[in-house]
Amino acid sequence: MADSNITKNALANALKKLMTENSFDKISVSEICEECGMNRKSFYYHFKDKYDLVNWIFYDDFLANLQTASFASGWDALKALCGRFYADRLFYLEALKIEGQNSFHDYVIETLRPLVCYFTADIFSGGPEKEFFYTFFGDAFLSSVRHWLQDDIRLSPGEFVDSFRNVLLSIAEKMC
Repeated sequence: MADSNITKNALANALKKLMTENSFDKISVSEICEECGMNRKSFYYHFKDKYDLVNWIFYDDFLANLQTASFASGWDALKALCGRFYADRLFYLEALKIEGQNSFHDYVIETLRPLVCYFTADIFSGGPEKEFFYTFFGDAFLSSVRHWLQDDIRLSPGEFVDSFRNVLLSIAEKMC
C-alpha cells in the first residue's frame, strides 16, 4: 500500500509540474513517466489514463479527507474545497480547463453530488427541480471558481465563497 501511494504521488507530482508548463491536452503519459523516472507499465498499473490521474489527485487532495459532519453548513464545505483549489491553484485551474468525456469538471460535480445532496436535503423534495439545481449549482460554482482562479486570486477562498453565496441569495431574494 505504501509503495502504491509513493508511485501514485510521484506520478501526480510529475503531472502537476508538467501542467504548469503545458496545457493538459499537450501532455502525454510518456512525458509524465519520463518526468518522474517511471515506465508506462507502472503508470497503467495504477491509472487507466491521464484523466484518471487528475481525478485521483483531487480525490487524494480533498475527498479522501472529507468529513461531512465536520462542516456546519454546505458553505463551509465549499470553503474547504476552495481552500484546496487555492493551495494548488495552477494545477486546479488547468484541470478545470479539461473538456470532453472524462473532464475534471464532470468528475468534481459527480463526486460532490452526495455532499450537495446532504446539505440541500431539506430544500427539495425530489423531482426535476432537484436535478436541475444540482446541475445549475455545480456548473455555476465551478465556472465561478475557474474565473476566480484566473483573476490573480484577489479574494481569499472564504471571501470567494461568501461572495458567491451573497450573489445567489440576492438573486433569490429579488426573484421571489
